[in-house]
Order: sequence, then structure tokens, then C-alpha cells
Amino acid sequence: MKARLVPLYLDPGRDGDFDTQLAAMRELLADDVEFLEPVALGQEIPAAEAVIFPQVLGEAYRRVPAFQAIRLPILLITSEFGTLSMWDWEIAEYLRSHGVQTIGPYSLQQTQHVCRALSVQRELRETKFLVYQDDPGEGHQASIFKRFYWWEEECTGRLHDKFGVSVLKKSFRELGAAAQAISDQDADQAWAHWNLPTAGLSERAVRSAVKIYLAVRRDLDADPSIRAAGINCLNESHFSDTTPCLAWNMLHRERRLIWGCEADTMSMITQYLLHHALDAPIMMTNLYPFLLGNAALKHERIESFPAVEAEPEKHVLVAHCGYMGVIPTSFATEWTLRGKVLAIVDDNASAIDARLSTGAVTLAKLHPDMNRLTVAEGQLTGYAHFPNSHCLNGGLIKVRDGHKLMNALASHHYLLLVGHHLVDIQFLGQVFGLSVEEI
Repeated sequence: MKARLVPLYLDPGRDGDFDTQLAAMRELLADDVEFLEPVALGQEIPAAEAVIFPQVLGEAYRRVPAFQAIRLPILLITSEFGTLSMWDWEIAEYLRSHGVQTIGPYSLQQTQHVCRALSVQRELRETKFLVYQDDPGEGHQASIFKRFYWWEEECTGRLHDKFGVSVLKKSFRELGAAAQAISDQDADQAWAHWNLPTAGLSERAVRSAVKIYLAVRRDLDADPSIRAAGINCLNESHFSDTTPCLAWNMLHRERRLIWGCEADTMSMITQYLLHHALDAPIMMTNLYPFLLGNAALKHERIESFPAVEAEPEKHVLVAHCGYMGVIPTSFATEWTLRGKVLAIVDDNASAIDARLSTGAVTLAKLHPDMNRLTVAEGQLTGYAHFPNSHCLNGGLIKVRDGHKLMNALASHHYLLLVGHHLVDIQFLGQVFGLSVEEI
């Protein structure tokens, strides 16, 4: 689905420069944009995701009320290279001083990311997030799970009001039963098409994981508007003899499905926005800042944090379900499906043990008010291993300011992207009306 952009022009009207620049933009942004017919500034704007000025003139100083009347994002892409021209910085600043916010990328990649974000914005209005749950918070570890915002009706309502996405709820109990009713033969036939490493898993464990994949895939096939899915897989794990980790890997690889561990819709929407707009490898994990001390150590059942050369207060251990978290094979440098680690899930369950490339990473999460993203850039410096713990292979991240991180975190669940993306996320914030706080 492409973003619809309306080219706007200023009096004295369209000229050769306008048409030349618009033709260049059509070529540069062909994969992400559907350009509608040009409209004069001040005339009625058809349904679209944004307007674009391929050219601005001095007339802009005298047409501020017409700019102020525009109710869509305003892109100023006035150079042949797909960026705002340096000659138009004055006009952009003049408009800003009158309350008119414009988006003026200074690289073609930024422009492409903005256009993809606009495409995502359009797509979300026709998108469902599927979550499998029955009585969230009432199962295992209720004292923990009852606290999470993503199960509140307020959260579901805000997701719809802000982004247009609908949350479709189905029974995890029924999904578990449907998966177990799938024949071993069907599971083996589906698994034969995959060449994924498993370490010491029984045939039954692999089949169970594949059956969850097949059961979820049936529901996805029945409703193409479902583009993200999650399962309350820990809190209500008694409804299944396995975990959905393998299924999320397979479904992401097949149809780029966004997944939600523990049916966390807040993580799902953050992941959806960032992955589809930036096309960067991404996964969700738990954060255990060294500054959190014993509270983090107790949860992961480790005696101390890994040794670091300096500034332990800037370090964060990241882990989820015994390893780093659900990392698709397409993102991983190493990948193996292993037996379960957490006691909360069935003995037949499995988990992904995988690694991302070390180096630059970005942590990001949408806040419950749906109006703010917190972002922290850092370095994935390596991995930590604690035998007989809940962190057999966790990541070690160094951030710029550990205390600032602690005072601004939105959740224990955060999205981890490979690479530094703060600047690009700031541009996305302009599209979605989100403030971006660097932490």
C-alpha cells in the first residue's frame, strides 16, 4: 500500500521547474508513493496522507493562512536529489515561526522513510492486531501480569483512536486445542519445507511448535487484514503444550508478520511502525539495567551482572524467556531452536537462542499516552551466559546515560533495532504526531 501525496503549487501557477521537480520525485519515490493530481495552494485537497511541495516560491511568505489551513503533513522536497533545497530553509523557518510545521528531509533515505511511514499510517487504518487470550492476568504469575497496560480496554481504544488499528481477540484455549488436533503427518509435511536447526528437541516438541504455526496461519489466511499477532503465551501457558516462538519466526519469514510476545499490543504497534517504516532488523526483549540491582538479578536468577571494563551504570542486560528473545532467522548471525528455559511453560515447549550482530543498536518504545516515543542509542557490546539461570544467552548493551534511561523507561518490554535510528525516528514522529525523547 503506497502513501497518497498531493503535489501543491503556488501562484503564479505551475511552471517548468515545478513539473521537472515533480517528475524527478515520481521516479525517486515510485516504490512508496502514489502521486495524485497537483492542486493549487488554497484549493480543496483530496483524501491523502500528506501534501508535497516540489517547489516553493517567495509567494509562500504571503500565503501563511493557506498553509495554516492544511490539515495533513506538509513535505518540502524541493531538490532534484529528493531533499529540501538549502535555498528554502528561510521559507521553512518562516512557516515554522507561524505555527506551520513542515517535514524537510536532508537525505533521500530520510525522505523514503517518511514516505514509508505515511504508507504505514494508511495501512494501519485497515489493519487488525490478533491476540489470543482468555482471562489475561488471571493465570500464572498473576501478581506480575495483572499490572500490564496492554490488556486494558483504554489501551485498545487509544490504539484505534491514534493509529486506526483494531485489536481482534480470540481464545488461546481454543487455539491450543486446534493446534493439538492437527495431525502429526500434517505437521511433518509442513516442517519438511524448512531447514532450521534444533538442538536436542524431541520430535514431539518440534511437531507441537509447528502445529501452533499451522493453527495461527489458518486464522491469518481467513482474514488478510491481520498483519500482527500475539499470544498470552506465559501467563496462560496452561492452554498449550508449547510456545509460539518458532511460529513467529516462520510467519515473519513468510509474510512479514509482526509478532507480540505475551500479546503485548504496545510492543506490537511500536515494532510495526519502526520495522515497516525503517526496514531495520528489530525484536522485543526485557531490559535489566545494572542500576536496577537485585530486583533484576532475582528475576533472571543470577547472582551478579556480567563484568564490564568501566561505567557499569551505563549497561543493560537484555534477555527474554531464557535467551535474548524472539529473533527471526533473517536478522540473526546465529540461530537455534532449543528446549524451554522458564518453568512457567510446558516441559515440551521451546525457545529461540539467537544473536544479532554486535555494534550500534537503538532501544525504543511507545508510551501509554500514544503521543511519545522514548529512544536510546547504544552499543550491543557482546553476550552474557549464566548456566542454570533464566539468562542462558543474553545481550549486553551500553547506553549513553543509564540514570536518564532509568527515569524515563516506558516498560520492561522494549524494542531493539540494529543500527542507530534516532534521527529517522524523529522524522517518523512528525508523521505520526509523536514527540521523541532521547534517553
